[in-house]
Formats: sequence, C-alpha cells, structure tokens
Amino acid sequence: MDTVVNILEAMLREAISPSTAAVAIAVIGLNIHFGFTGMLNIGQAAFMLLGAYGFAVATIEGAPLPLAVLVGLLAATLFAIVLGIPTLKLRGDYLAIVTIAAAEIVRYVGRSSLLTDVTGGSQGLPGSTYNQAFRDLSFFGTGSTDIGPFDYQNTGNNGWWIRVVAWSLVLVSVLVVTLLVRSPWGRLLRGIREDEDAIRSLGKNVFAIKMQALVIGGVLGAVGGILYVLPTSVQADAMGRSLTFFIYTALLLGGAATLFGPVLGTILFFAGRILVRETANAYVPDSIMNTSQTEQFSYIVVGVVLMLLVIFRPQGILGDKRELKFNV
Repeated sequence: MDTVVNILEAMLREAISPSTAAVAIAVIGLNIHFGFTGMLNIGQAAFMLLGAYGFAVATIEGAPLPLAVLVGLLAATLFAIVLGIPTLKLRGDYLAIVTIAAAEIVRYVGRSSLLTDVTGGSQGLPGSTYNQAFRDLSFFGTGSTDIGPFDYQNTGNNGWWIRVVAWSLVLVSVLVVTLLVRSPWGRLLRGIREDEDAIRSLGKNVFAIKMQALVIGGVLGAVGGILYVLPTSVQADAMGRSLTFFIYTALLLGGAATLFGPVLGTILFFAGRILVRETANAYVPDSIMNTSQTEQFSYIVVGVVLMLLVIFRPQGILGDKRELKFNV
C-alpha cells in the first residue's frame, strides 16, 4: 500500500511542477499553430530556447526583469518572422522539415563553443546567474509550507512561488487563446486550416494571418521557455527535438484545436510517464531493469501510447474528429 501511495505522490508532484506548467504553455502555443491553423510546426522547442536565452542573457547583462522577459519574447517574435517569411507558403511535410531544421540550427548555435561567453556553450547558463531577480519578487517569504504531501520552500528555485506564477500564466494563456479563437480572427484560422484557398477567395490575406498565428504561438512558446529554465538552467540540448515531440504528444493526447486539451494532455503525459517509471522501479527487479533503464522504458511506453493514440483516437481525449480537416 505504501508503494502505491508513493507512486501517486510522485505523479502529483510532477503534475504540479513548474516544468509541466511551462510545457503546457508551449503546447498552448503549438495548438495555435497546428490545432487551429493547421501549420505543421516541428520546431516549437526553438521558440522556447530563444525565449530562455533572451531572458537569461539579458538578466546576466544587468537588465531588469521586465526588460529581460521582453527581450526573450522579442527573440521569439523575430525568429517567427524570419522563419515565416520564406516558409509559410509551404504545406504539410515541407513545412515540418523546414521548421525542424530551423530548430536544430538554433540549438547548434546555442551550444556552439564560439558563443561560450554568451550562451555558456554546451554547458549552458546556470540558473543562479539569472533567476535571483525573479525570486526577489516573491511575497511568500522564507521557510517552507506543507500542503498535503507537498513540502516545498516558499521562495526557492523549485518552490511554491514559481509554481503559483507558472500555473497562473497557464490560466492566463488559456483565457487569451479562448478570446482569440472565438473572435472573427479565430474563425479565419479555422478557415485557413480547412481550405485556405477559400479564405483567399474572400479577399483575406492568408499569409498575414498565418504569420500572426506563428508569432502568437511562438511568443507563448517563449513564455514557456522562460518558465522552464527558471528552476534549472539554460541548456540547448534540453530543448531539442525530443522536447518538441513531447509537446506534440501532449497536444495529441489532450486534443488539438481544443481549449483545455493542451493543459490536460501535458499533465497526463508527464504524470503518466512518472507512473510507468515509478511502477517499474517498485516492482521490476534490478536484475531485469535498473533505475536508468526504467527511465528509458518510460519513454518507450510513451512512444507506444502515442502510436496507439494516433491510430485509434487521433482527435485526443477532448478533441472532435470534425476539427481534424487539415489543409496540408
């Protein structure tokens, strides 16, 4: 019984962690790209990485917190514009190839030894060099607080303060996206996803609308990236292809083109992986599978679940099959 309780506690801790909230915001951004507009962006991790680098480098150089956040968001905006101008006329797998290539370029530039003085190279930038300004904003005080099974510092790098901020931003992001997609602009997004030629025949500038969607989704990705690195560090390899695929898995699990699907999918994705890992740790002998192998095993199970999901329920938990009429 104690083992089951420990597994459930580990799942709950992962479900409310700041990194889960950060990825949820990035998934909400990808939902604008893929779910509502039908753009197959495989480079969402690049927006997160640019937001993280912009924020961290600006803070280290002495910028105040609001300016540092703005630098991170501007970096993602510029990347969206530079990426979108030559690529938004591409469809389907062509756009996917270009975006994943662009994301890899960003990652390799970030980890380049030529930029070690700025980005930290492959070692990255430690959180202690840029997260103090965020911690200073906390009004939670010092010490720690117990809420049920959760015992965290009030203002620590991984404490209640960042959890409250991160999940508040998740709610704000959901609210903003709800207002956007229920506006006339949001109906244009759905129209582009289903038949952009029909929208173009109405005199609408499809390229401009897709660019706006790319920028908004990218900015949300940058917000997620800033939150993702606040408790840890900025490392280019931590935001590579695998993170983009995790984001897609969470989106497909919760349901593309839904309002709460990205949040639900992200929580289930990370909590489910912890369930697999901790169960294997508890019940599989080390002679068969050790701790590091159970970590890899959990990712294998996630991959199998994604395959089954795409085959048997492509619309996800909250999705609607009628929303999957992509013009790709």
